[in-house]
Amino acid sequence: MAAVASMTGFASASLASTLGTLTAELKSVNARFLDLTLRVADELRQFEGAARETLTARVARGKVECRISVQRGGSAEAPRVNADALARLSQLAKEISERIPGVTPLSVADALAWPGIVEVSSHDADELRAAVVALLGSALDQFEASRRREGDALSAGLLERCGAIDAILVELRQRAPDMLAAIERKLFERLNQTLTPVLSGAGMVSREELAERIRQEVTLYGLRADVDEELNRLATHVTEVRRVIAAGGAVGRRLDFLMQELNREANTLGSKATAIELTQAAIELKLLIEQMREQIQNME
Repeated sequence: MAAVASMTGFASASLASTLGTLTAELKSVNARFLDLTLRVADELRQFEGAARETLTARVARGKVECRISVQRGGSAEAPRVNADALARLSQLAKEISERIPGVTPLSVADALAWPGIVEVSSHDADELRAAVVALLGSALDQFEASRRREGDALSAGLLERCGAIDAILVELRQRAPDMLAAIERKLFERLNQTLTPVLSGAGMVSREELAERIRQEVTLYGLRADVDEELNRLATHVTEVRRVIAAGGAVGRRLDFLMQELNREANTLGSKATAIELTQAAIELKLLIEQMREQIQNME
């Protein structure tokens, strides 16, 4: 069973290489799809494709930012300036200044940041590529552990609210017959008091026929006010939420759909509310569902 993971996470890892100490930092927040931003040190830019492939193989959703940097050791050969690249950059800067008078000239930092200006000594490409992949593997292990811990906390919160919904449904089932009977009794009394003097006095129907007609109307109203079907659907959806969480894996989209269904039934329950208890229960259900929905937005 795959664990439920949050889309929020953070991790960092370091690894010694022939180029120096490589460091990878990963952080993510929730997003509808995978939105990956990869920032790689200029010396490692040729391995950006391998890095992206490694990341996308293990991360499915979230706005993920990955930074891979290099800290050169004392034994590492110092970088050099690529004279040809610098000359091309200088020519470009000259052309721009001629076309746009008053433009701010390039600083040393601007020039050093330009791709290809800094030249590093040749290292074994396969060895460096393996080091980058290994580095990301270590960072991803920590990253996934971080997201699983957050996912466990989110799952616990969802299950706690599932229990709160169950408690509301149990109470409504216990009180529903009494509430329905009270509503029907009150409606019967009001209809009887209002219609009996008018219709009986006019000689249109007998008192017995009128009483039977009132009972039919009250029964029909009671059927429309019955919420047993909504309670059953709510219970079914809560059971499915528990099943999805127990199954694990990428549960975010499935749970988000279930929240829509739960909210639909809570709205129907509120529209049928003929007693203050039902109104209060519908409001409490909608609050719990909204709290769950907010948590689910962070789940992968």
